[in-house]
Amino acid sequence: MRFIHSIALLALFALFAVAPAQAQVFTFTAIPDQDESRLEARFNAVGEYLEEQLDVDVRYVPVKSYAAAVSAFRNNQVQLAWFGGLSGVQARARVPGSRALARGEEDQGFRSYFIAHESTGLMPADTLEEALRGRTFTFGSKSSTSGRLMPEFHLRDQFGEAPDEVFERVGYSGNHSRTLRLVESGSYQVGALNYAVWERELAAGNINTDAVQVIWETPGYLNYQWSIRGDVDERFGDGFVEKVRTALLSMDDPDLLERFPRSGFVPVSNDDYAGLEQTARAIGLID
Repeated sequence: MRFIHSIALLALFALFAVAPAQAQVFTFTAIPDQDESRLEARFNAVGEYLEEQLDVDVRYVPVKSYAAAVSAFRNNQVQLAWFGGLSGVQARARVPGSRALARGEEDQGFRSYFIAHESTGLMPADTLEEALRGRTFTFGSKSSTSGRLMPEFHLRDQFGEAPDEVFERVGYSGNHSRTLRLVESGSYQVGALNYAVWERELAAGNINTDAVQVIWETPGYLNYQWSIRGDVDERFGDGFVEKVRTALLSMDDPDLLERFPRSGFVPVSNDDYAGLEQTARAIGLID
């Protein structure tokens, strides 16, 4: 009997030892559109907030590229992601039932800035000038809405040609912060980036305005959003998706919002990005 009792106790201890390792962890990521240390600070704080609101373990998983963020979402390495407009459309197309949940208040009228090095002599204008032709030009990430998709759309609309035919050389910096520095240093003569990154760096005194300036801005468009996989309720329980949406929409801590920066989050749906998806398909960024 003592032997049987001991076996039972060992089995019980083993059960308790294994249980924590089997606990569900809700993971999320974000496109690496800015400096990595800045993103780590922002999204680790978001993770702490979500953990408190959702009553589950939450972990932020950093990635090195926009494509890696989409792949992590597709492969269920993360269940939630902060995407740009294009990367969100790409990710949801690969995961049936996935949904856009929330966007920032400011994401309805998002804009891209075209910036130029002072050596070009280019000045602010109401349209994209023919004087851009033959320059060197850098986008941000190849999958960036504000750093590639919308700037390319307007370049094609203005010139009737692909960027490779308009510019002497076209590059992809990888993120908005790098685009700014490449044009500021003169490594590229012209570039396109997220307006919010420019405005934040300008306000902080981190831009040499003698070396680089904004020469054109796009009309407003819909951009960033939180997207969630379609199978989350099956894994974390009925109603979990709505619980996540509620947590995102209820985020009101001024410091947390300033990290984005956004004044708050509002509901959004997949249908809101239909126009952006059509644009991406038209220029070959989605099959």
